[in-house]
Amino acid sequence: MTEIESFISHITDELGYSACTVEAYRDDLARWERFAVGNTGETFRPLDVTRNDLRLWVADMAARRLSARTIRRRIAAVRALYRYLMRRGDISSSPAAGLTLPKPSVSLPVNIRPEETGAILDNPVPADSFSDVRDRLILDILYTTGMRCSELIGLKDADVDTRKGELKVLGKRNKERVIPFGPELAASIDAYRDLRDSSPDTEVSVRDTEAPLMVRNNGEPLYRKMVYNVVHRMLAEGGAHASRLSPHVMRHSMATDMLNDGAPLSTVQQLLGHASLTSTQVYTHVTYRDLKHNYQLAHPRAQNNKGGHYGH
Repeated sequence: MTEIESFISHITDELGYSACTVEAYRDDLARWERFAVGNTGETFRPLDVTRNDLRLWVADMAARRLSARTIRRRIAAVRALYRYLMRRGDISSSPAAGLTLPKPSVSLPVNIRPEETGAILDNPVPADSFSDVRDRLILDILYTTGMRCSELIGLKDADVDTRKGELKVLGKRNKERVIPFGPELAASIDAYRDLRDSSPDTEVSVRDTEAPLMVRNNGEPLYRKMVYNVVHRMLAEGGAHASRLSPHVMRHSMATDMLNDGAPLSTVQQLLGHASLTSTQVYTHVTYRDLKHNYQLAHPRAQNNKGGHYGH
C-alpha cells in the first residue's frame, strides 16, 4: 500500500470523513502525483518530495490560472498527507510547511430573494405526479432545513418524523444533528410518502430502517447530479435571479433569510451543522450588503437630487 493509499484509508476508516471529502482528497493528491511524475514513468514517492518541488507545482497551477481557492485546497490535501506521515514516524518535518500560497479571494454566498423562493415553492404541482411532487419536495427540504445535497441524498426515511416535526441528518465527519421543521413541510413530506408508497416501484418498507426518504422513479436513491439538475431546472423555470442555481444556493438562501429575519448566528450555525461560527459569519456579510442596498434606496440623505447615490 502506498503512502497516499494508506492516508486515504486512514481518513476513511479511522477519521470517518464523508465520501465527498475523501474523494476530494483523493482527486487532489492524484493531480499532485501526475504533476510530480509527468511522463517519466517513475514511481511516485511522497517521502522524496522537497519544498522546492511543491513550489514548482504551485507555480504551475498559478500559470494555468487556477483559482486561489483551488490551489489552497490542493496544498491543504498535501499538508494533511504529510501530517499523517509525520504522526506515523515516516518523516520528521513536512516539505509543505511554510509554502507561500495565493490569498483567497473573498466570495460571498449566492442567495435567492425570499419572495422568489416563496413564489416557486407556492406554485402548485400535479398532486398525482410522483416526479413533480418529489422534485418540489427536494427544493422545499433544501430551503426549509438548509441541509447539504449529500445530506439530502443520505436522509433515511426512518429519521424523518412529521408528527414531531424534526429530522436527523448525518453531516460531515459523521456528526448527527436534529433539524426542526414546520407543519407545512410535514404535510408535503406526508403527501410525498403516500404517493411514493402507493406504487410497488417506489414503495419503502417501514421495516427497512436504512431506506432513503427520497427515491427515483425506479425506487433507487437519488444521486448528486440528479438533485443538481432538479434544483437548477425548477429555479430557472421559476425565474429565480442568481448567478448560480444549485442545491447549495438553497442552503445559502435559508441561512441569509433567517439572519435577515433576526435569527441568532448561533442558531443558524447549529442548523447548518457548522463546526464553528467562523463558517456561519460569512452570511452576515450578505445581510449587510442587503442592508446597505436598501439604505441607499430608501434614505433621503443617501441620494442626490437627481436620484443618484452619494457614495459607492
